[in-house]
Amino acid sequence: MKLRERENDEPPKNPAPTSIAPPPRIVSNFPNRPSGGGGVTGGERGEPHMATARGGGVGCLLVVVVAVACLSCAAARSPAARAHRHLKRLNKPAVKSIESPDGDIIDCVHISHQPAFDHPFLKNHTIQMRPNYHPDGLYDESKSAATSSNGAGEKPMVQLWHQGGRCPEDTIPIRRTKRDDLLRASSMRRYGKKRHPAPNPMSVDPNLLNEGGHQHAIAYVQGEKYYGAKATINVWAPKIEQPNEFSLSQLWILGGSFGEDLNSIEAGWQVSPDLYGDNNTRLFTYWTSDAYQATGCYNVLCAGFVQINSEIAMGASIFPISSYSGSQYDISIMIWKDPKEGNWWMQFGKDYVLGYWPSFLFSYLGDSASMIEWGGEVVNSQLDGVHTSTQMGSGHFPEEGFSKSSYFKNIQVVDSTNNLKAPKGVGTFTEQSNCYDVQNGNNADWGTYFYYGGPGRSSNCP
Repeated sequence: MKLRERENDEPPKNPAPTSIAPPPRIVSNFPNRPSGGGGVTGGERGEPHMATARGGGVGCLLVVVVAVACLSCAAARSPAARAHRHLKRLNKPAVKSIESPDGDIIDCVHISHQPAFDHPFLKNHTIQMRPNYHPDGLYDESKSAATSSNGAGEKPMVQLWHQGGRCPEDTIPIRRTKRDDLLRASSMRRYGKKRHPAPNPMSVDPNLLNEGGHQHAIAYVQGEKYYGAKATINVWAPKIEQPNEFSLSQLWILGGSFGEDLNSIEAGWQVSPDLYGDNNTRLFTYWTSDAYQATGCYNVLCAGFVQINSEIAMGASIFPISSYSGSQYDISIMIWKDPKEGNWWMQFGKDYVLGYWPSFLFSYLGDSASMIEWGGEVVNSQLDGVHTSTQMGSGHFPEEGFSKSSYFKNIQVVDSTNNLKAPKGVGTFTEQSNCYDVQNGNNADWGTYFYYGGPGRSSNCP
């Protein structure tokens, strides 16, 4: 939002003393004074004196006005004022608001008023309320959006805010951005944006990645044209050491090089105190068309993603989560390219088609993806030169196995015929396996899968 520039007109000059006639009542208050060379009345003496006083008064008034204007400009540039303007842009008028037990406010915003339509290319956009095609074989291994592996067969609650109510039809749920969210950010201009690119397991020097502050444990495929990907992801609440660090588990849909032209669509769960102000595990999405430079954002914090679903809020808490040697909970995420319209759709579990990224947002992904990645990522700020203790996944290494280490299962890709299939030639990548590791496998129940994660700093990871 551009602030209107103050006009640079010169202030009016003080009028000449002789041009202002003092009010008679004021002049008459001056007594006559004797003069050595012929009498001059007090009025005659007072006239120029009073004119000068009035001219000075105008000048003083101008000084005050300019000072107030300067203070107003300074106030408009203050962090609080900028935060207020940013909040007005982010938080759209709500039809209904729901308070979540975790402190979030979920605003039910009319579908046609969502942030996506701030994009100039979407001003006259007709919302596509459903994809033209689903990939064949979708969710044949799961019958719920979030599954439980505790043997009870009960469908757990998907998001915590549902305890407070649901949004009506023709609205979408949006997590309200608060003033503190903005003020925590290193820059309001960069609020809701990533600062580091996706991992390139083929050409990036691990030492450089370590210096960059991000570490990964991923599985990946490349070498074909990909039109989507899917995974069932084990949900945990990893511990975060520093407020500016995060831990996430996600899939990446990638196109282009790993230079400044990288296209990426991402979705999964994350714990990010800097972004959300707490340590809750939250569903998230991200997109960029220029390697995280100017375009894209988390969730719906900028114009781009068009949401159609009234039940799932991007950035809202997932509940319940897995426990060590206890109940295990999963979410299924699928992203695919509609063969007819070309938009990239996202589905959460069996029941929730969330929305789409319009194809015009991307260059390379306007056609297809060239690499798919699944796995975990953490920020390692290396405070005082030591590795962070921020956990990835469950915070335990892959060799500990089920109910102890986090996993991705039934990972699949979408081919050019819009069919889900097992990925070929799956590779794995991690910068420091003594801190976070990954081990993949395949069986009849889980298809292609991998365990991943770790505790971060330890005696083996100083």
